[in-house]
Amino acid sequence: MDFDDTPQEAEFRARCRAFLEQHLEPLDPDETSPNMLGEREDDAAIQRAKDWQATKFDNGWAVLTWPKEYGGQGMGRMEAVIWGQEEAKFKTPPAIYGIGHGMLGPTLMTHGSDEQKAQYVKEMARGQEVWCQLFSEPAAGSDLAGLRTTAVRDGDEWVLNGQKIWSTGAHYCDWGMIVTRTDPNAAKHAGLTYFIVDMRSPGIEVRPIQQINGASGFNEVFFSDVRVPEGNRLGAEGNGWQVAITTLMNERVAIGAGGGGGRLKDLLTLARESRRGGRPAIEDASVRQQIADFWITSKGLQYVGYRTLSALSRGGTPGPEGAIGKAVGAPLGQQLAAFAIELQGAMGALNQDDLVPMEAMWQDAYLGSPGLRIAGGTDEILKNIIAERVLGLPPEMRVDKDKPFRDVPTGPPSKS
Repeated sequence: MDFDDTPQEAEFRARCRAFLEQHLEPLDPDETSPNMLGEREDDAAIQRAKDWQATKFDNGWAVLTWPKEYGGQGMGRMEAVIWGQEEAKFKTPPAIYGIGHGMLGPTLMTHGSDEQKAQYVKEMARGQEVWCQLFSEPAAGSDLAGLRTTAVRDGDEWVLNGQKIWSTGAHYCDWGMIVTRTDPNAAKHAGLTYFIVDMRSPGIEVRPIQQINGASGFNEVFFSDVRVPEGNRLGAEGNGWQVAITTLMNERVAIGAGGGGGRLKDLLTLARESRRGGRPAIEDASVRQQIADFWITSKGLQYVGYRTLSALSRGGTPGPEGAIGKAVGAPLGQQLAAFAIELQGAMGALNQDDLVPMEAMWQDAYLGSPGLRIAGGTDEILKNIIAERVLGLPPEMRVDKDKPFRDVPTGPPSKS
């Protein structure tokens, strides 16, 4: 693979940069990356994000890979990568569209009816209504198919009851996509149905969760007799697991796509500015060796990502290989933050923007990064996916296979 721009890609990159320079302020080369989710998302910041998305949409720079009839430009994945690389060099509002544009939009275009696509996808692209994902539950995270939120048919509507948790951005979202149990007599993967839900519906309560880093980007969401029209069912009744897999494969690619490149630049800056034994830490051989190890892992992730992009550019969809990026990339983010805190010595124990190097971004990253190791599948789930679906190893034993969900035990066996 040739990693240099072709003449056409170089021309496209120049057009991206010209548009961005007209509308945004460039980042200072030494400026650090934004902090973790949930810290910059007040009402004013959300409106700035909507305004920027509308500007991109109105000028033909939104969701570049989506078909033109849905508000995109019908471009290839490489153009989207180039745009992302150039946009990252400028000061932008909070990234509130990753779930809608990266995960739910592709799901709608794959499984939605013509009416659903016409109603939702183009508006999603313009970004004036924001979307969230409603999957995990208190007792069904890694084992998502064990979810217990129910949807019961009542004429032309479905009545939803239950609880979701860890729903990113639900406190500012207008729409969500939810997986529910519609048939408790079917096996747990077979009795699920996927819906589009209006987050302003009566009976929905959103409660932000305060994270260990002080931010509140995640939420728990309660559903009490929430009515959803039959027209909001996405895919066939009982086919919710297959629809959800489309969402999850796109999610894992998105979470693992970063590769730690931006954070590595910040880590190098910190190593140059920190002291160890009276000298810059970067002069310590063990520090340089650790940063080199991080760099090698990051480049490996980058090239695995390029392989995925190549498959997508040929019209494919994200496969189980996407689990590799997240299984390595999410722990890498946590390892980078832990090493950065170690470089700070005693200052690493503080979490005050005005006292700690780089405005405590590494402390925030360290406290927030475990969430990325859980979101989209835990380390253990991802390793199982890689083992079974990539390497072809024998699957784990499942005692609940083909058993009706209502008969699956939920606690310790009875002593009687």
